[in-house]
Amino acid sequence: MDTNTGHLIGYARVSGDDQEAQLQLDALTEAGCARVFTDKASGKSTERPELTAVLDYVRPGDTLCVWKLDRFARSLIDLVNMVDALAARGIGFKVLTGALASIDPNTPDGRLMLQVVGAMAEFERSLIQERTIAGLDAARAQGRTGGRPAVMDADKLAAAKARRAKGESVTAVAKAVGVSRATLYRALADTE
Repeated sequence: MDTNTGHLIGYARVSGDDQEAQLQLDALTEAGCARVFTDKASGKSTERPELTAVLDYVRPGDTLCVWKLDRFARSLIDLVNMVDALAARGIGFKVLTGALASIDPNTPDGRLMLQVVGAMAEFERSLIQERTIAGLDAARAQGRTGGRPAVMDADKLAAAKARRAKGESVTAVAKAVGVSRATLYRALADTE
């Protein structure tokens, strides 16, 4: 299949609103992408409107270009299905960095490499998830929990209840015990 007759169209993704896609956008622009679609969503999310938009936008002869493989697909199955669907429509697929940057995933050899690299990436994500869960379980077994430390201890709660019983406003009580109104409301609701 000749993928050089159409346009190079880019897709970029960052996992959250606090992340920037500029590195990916610069690389895709430098590679010659005529247009770049960008999502701000977790790779696990099924809600990726810009991915849907780019898949609708590309035409036969175009090549969909991504900066890195893990920015495109959620799993090996998704990766293979999306690349197959693109190929069936006469659309190429190109990865700029990582293990697939030097091969053409539109050839049989390249497709094999795509599957191997995708399987390795999925395997690594599974290992990371298992290690994270094991670490959290070990910490819990030692009595440690994650998250922010509680600002409302038993003494503050007792003082807050006593003040509320005397008729003081939530604002005055929160200020007196040194917590926000929301924290005070939560603490009082938890004890009812």
